[in-house]
Amino acid sequence: MASSQTVLITGASSGIGRRLAHLFARDGYRVILAARRATTLETLRAELVAAYRTAAHVVSIDLATEGGADLLNAQLLRDRVSVDVLVNNAGFGMQGAFAELPLDRQLQMMTLNMMSLVSLTRLLLPPMVQRGRGGVLNVGSMAGFQPGPFMAVYYATKAFVVSFSEAVADEVKGTGVVVTCLAPGPTSTNFAAEAGATHAPMFQGELMTADEVARIGYDGWKRGKSLVIAGGRNRRR
Repeated sequence: MASSQTVLITGASSGIGRRLAHLFARDGYRVILAARRATTLETLRAELVAAYRTAAHVVSIDLATEGGADLLNAQLLRDRVSVDVLVNNAGFGMQGAFAELPLDRQLQMMTLNMMSLVSLTRLLLPPMVQRGRGGVLNVGSMAGFQPGPFMAVYYATKAFVVSFSEAVADEVKGTGVVVTCLAPGPTSTNFAAEAGATHAPMFQGELMTADEVARIGYDGWKRGKSLVIAGGRNRRR
C-alpha cells in the first residue's frame, strides 16, 4: 500500500517537483522533500500535512555540489529511512554560448542534472529490487532528443537522463520496480527565469503548467511506462 511507502523528491521546492509532492502525498505516501531552500520546503511540508494528513520531512541540501548525494543518503541512513520511490527532479539550465558561460557553473549543472541523479539512483535502487517493489521517476526533458545551441550543456545533460533512464528501466524489468523518464517540453515554472531564457522562442506562447506535467508523469509512472512525453504536440513515440 502507498500509505506504508516513502518517496524522496529532489528539487521539491517549486515547479514540477512541488506538484509531484502533492500527488504522492495525496495517495498516502510519506514524503521527504529535498532542495536548497529550507524555508520554502517547510512551507510545502506544512501544506502537505494539512491537506493530506501524511508524514512529510524536509532535507535542505545542495545536490549541485560534489558529494551532495552521498550526504543526503547518509542522512537517510542515520534516520533509518527506507526510500521506496525516488523522484530525481532537481536540475537547472543556463542560456548562452558554451565558450562564454562560466565553466564552474556548467560543471555544477552537470553534477546536479546527471551525477547526483545517478548517485541517488545507484544508492537507492538495489534495496527496491531486493524488496521487489518501488520505483524511480527521473525528470528529463524534450531537450534530451536534440542538440541545443546556446544551451549546449543543459541539452546534453537531459540526453543523458533519457538514455540512462530507459536503459535502467530495461534492466529492472520483471523485478517489480518501475523506472520512468518524464520528458516535458517548455513548462510554466521558474526554470526559464533562472536559466536566463525568458525571451527564448520556446518559452513564448501558451505553455503547459507544472501541475499538468506532474500529473502526466505521475500517471505514466504508475502505469509502468519507461518514457513519458508530456504534451501531445511533443510526443515522438
